[in-house]
Amino acid sequence: MDFMAVYKMIGPAGCALAAVALIGVFLALKTYIFLVVVWREFHRKIPEMKRTDNSGKCMAYDGDNPLICIIRDIVQTHAEHSEDIRAEVAYLFHRNFEKVTRELCYLRLISVMSPMLGLLGTIFGMVAVFAAIGRNGGAPDAAMLATGIGEALITTIMGLCVAIPALMVYYFLMLRFKGFHIEVVEYSYRALEFYRQRKSGRLYGGDNNV
Repeated sequence: MDFMAVYKMIGPAGCALAAVALIGVFLALKTYIFLVVVWREFHRKIPEMKRTDNSGKCMAYDGDNPLICIIRDIVQTHAEHSEDIRAEVAYLFHRNFEKVTRELCYLRLISVMSPMLGLLGTIFGMVAVFAAIGRNGGAPDAAMLATGIGEALITTIMGLCVAIPALMVYYFLMLRFKGFHIEVVEYSYRALEFYRQRKSGRLYGGDNNV
């Protein structure tokens, strides 16, 4: 591949768009894989913590799964009182998923920035076309003009091709992320109820659901 020919075709804005697209793909794949791993580990470990004989596992959990860490901290913080835990969950969710939140913001930024970079590349291309017209004395060849404008519009197409998938992936991951939040609130209430019933001595073995 002739990289110089590609560079002349897309210009610096197009190169920046290509770099932004690669960063967006990396962030999207990394965040998706991380969320899938966290979710699977959460649903694998939580059933073990539901059993009466293992009921202390949640309180003593020292792993790095953010969802389990949030429930553990909620139980430790709110075990002795019944204040609304939604604000606490929101805070702990932000603290434990700070890296994911930051990467989602970057992905959103890429979706907003890509069309602007594409437009900038098109403007650079149009400036070059009009400069060529000026050098030719104001009488450009129609084929040359069409080619120049076509090349100038390539970066706009690139920008939209980056922005649309990035925005779709952002909202897909964001919906999944919000689903985590709802799930954590539900499990936190159930974990607190289980802990309080166990502490008061109302649970006596058997299969107890959190």
